[in-house]
Amino acid sequence: MKRVSAYFAGALYHKIHRLIPQDIVESSYSTNQLLHLSFYESCPLLKFAHFTANQSILNACADSKRVHVIDFSLNQGSQWPTFLQALTLCPGGQPVFWLTGIGGHSQPDDTTDALQEVGGKPAQLAESMGVEFEFRGLVVHTLADLDSPMLNIRPRNVESVAVNSVFKLHHIFSIPGAIEKVLDLIKQIDPKNVTISKHEVNHNESVFMNMIKEAWHYYSTMFDLLENSEGTKPSTIDLEIAAQHLGREIYNLVACEGTKRVVRHETFGQWRVRFNSAGFNLVSLGSNTYRHTNTLLTLYTNGKRYRVEEKDGCLM
Repeated sequence: MKRVSAYFAGALYHKIHRLIPQDIVESSYSTNQLLHLSFYESCPLLKFAHFTANQSILNACADSKRVHVIDFSLNQGSQWPTFLQALTLCPGGQPVFWLTGIGGHSQPDDTTDALQEVGGKPAQLAESMGVEFEFRGLVVHTLADLDSPMLNIRPRNVESVAVNSVFKLHHIFSIPGAIEKVLDLIKQIDPKNVTISKHEVNHNESVFMNMIKEAWHYYSTMFDLLENSEGTKPSTIDLEIAAQHLGREIYNLVACEGTKRVVRHETFGQWRVRFNSAGFNLVSLGSNTYRHTNTLLTLYTNGKRYRVEEKDGCLM
């Protein structure tokens, strides 16, 4: 409780005095990725999201000889080693795996080099497993800058396309028309499957006090999960670095305004309206995914205080 209180107090202080910490403004792509990786290693939340998304993609592309995943949230590529392992177990033989990873930053050279390094890791793993693999990294300022030719989509009889986004799409809410453009692009691609993982909370609220109340409850829970995960037991140093990842989210949510505020989470109900309006239909994840995710939750939390719920085809 002290940790989350300190982050909120600091963010409110910076908002009142209109101050912007230089360490956040000047942080490099590699620094941001280090914080993200530490959070991934220390907290089970991202592992749940990756596991569920992977199962959905595998189910949708079960009979495909070539699978092309467009990942809007590549980061350190932590999602794809387990996906590669699962491909080797496909009943009809392991398909070819093409991965297009999207990165974006104000320093494109920094990002390009980092993306290629990230792509090299699954390439080495795929080679050791005998999986034919191809990686392409794309650098854009925001996801709204993508267009279909950039993604090198092959005909449906050549590949099965899946679009994946884990905790990413809300970053473009502050740009007028951006989310509509991205959803139109996905529809144009005509993928077999679209997987999104989102925070079940409304931080895209215009009333500041309502947003603060939602944020306080959400981040208190997140810090509790981070500090009490049974399956990871992060070191003190790892815990501090992972906490900084959440602290930066709190700062952006509370202290920043306009297009600078990218932490604008929305609930499942809000996302469902957006996707339905864009012409998408919800597909159930299946009972096996629910059971396996429950097992994973027990591993990390010892079955205490947290649970997995299935609601309208979505796992929460």
